[in-house]
Amino acid sequence: MPDEIDLLGRLVAIPSVSGQEETLAVFTEATAHHLGLRVRRDDLAVTVEVPGRAPGPTLALVSHLDVVPPGEGWTRDPFTPTVEGTRLYGRGSGDAKASVAAMLCAAADVAARGGPARGRLLVLLGYGEETRHTTMERAVEMAGGIEAALVGEPTNLDFAVAQRGLMMVDLLAEGDQRHAGYAAADGEFRNAALVLARDLLKLDGLFDERSHPVLGHTTATPTMLEAGVSRNVTPPLARAVLDVRSTPDWTHEEVADLLRRTLTSNVVVTSERLVPCETPRNSRLLAAARRVRPRSKPFGSPTCSDWVFLRHADAVKCGPGTSRRSHTPDEYVDLPEVTAARAFYAEVVLAYLTEGDVGHIDEPAHAR
Repeated sequence: MPDEIDLLGRLVAIPSVSGQEETLAVFTEATAHHLGLRVRRDDLAVTVEVPGRAPGPTLALVSHLDVVPPGEGWTRDPFTPTVEGTRLYGRGSGDAKASVAAMLCAAADVAARGGPARGRLLVLLGYGEETRHTTMERAVEMAGGIEAALVGEPTNLDFAVAQRGLMMVDLLAEGDQRHAGYAAADGEFRNAALVLARDLLKLDGLFDERSHPVLGHTTATPTMLEAGVSRNVTPPLARAVLDVRSTPDWTHEEVADLLRRTLTSNVVVTSERLVPCETPRNSRLLAAARRVRPRSKPFGSPTCSDWVFLRHADAVKCGPGTSRRSHTPDEYVDLPEVTAARAFYAEVVLAYLTEGDVGHIDEPAHAR
């Protein structure tokens, strides 16, 4: 049988910064063939299928092949996998090549046991997840019906049962341009910088009216500011970029409406497609995951992922690695977690695709 640690090292050794995944995709396809798996590679994903012995639902193991650029601050070569003790260092080691390695090996394990009792297992490994150009939305559409999904992202093998959405908003404050020496002159005058500053102060606690039981409050965080023509000229325009991390308690339309009713600045929504997600109440997938790994804990994830394209499914985000290490210099993953993930994914697949029919579930897991 394949070794998940050796495979992880091989994956890390192939640079796959977003937009440059082809070499890794070709290697992943060849690896799946070598493992005796049914595999297809196209411009959307590398897709592995393990059919069941009888008709039934589809369970997908979902992750991505791309990584963010290495950046600065590394003390090791980012694309030379380095094992020190129980850690493997390298860009993408945790986010999310550890999940990829574990999922491929788990699929081989399931196939070696004759496949699932019914339904089918899919492994969907997409491209561009770290950018706005992710291919997963279209890959999910082309895969046919998916009733359940385990999304492989670093969670230390705990169960993310809710995930914040992401909304990007520009605040545009308008003012009057004049010589700063006349800023106190009589008559109507607005300094765009002050208009924007007053609006930014109003953001504190703006969404506290509703609190999600897992994710808490929706937040709007200013991340970029710009204004000014010259040091002695009042700005006619001031701009702030807001990073809004939403919860299922607020639709993105409601967020935008509240901002517009509260603030003086013009509110321009620049991105709203990454809506929040949560695991359904009475989730059969979560129940199976808890039986396989009872010590894992449910939690709310502050980061986005391709889960957003599987909101229709019974889904949980779970994978080896620590989210706070993602995108950092000297990124690493704890190797025992990778081995545990391999066993976890395989056992959940076999458990889920053995039980009875999947009914329609539309209530969140936190409501139990």
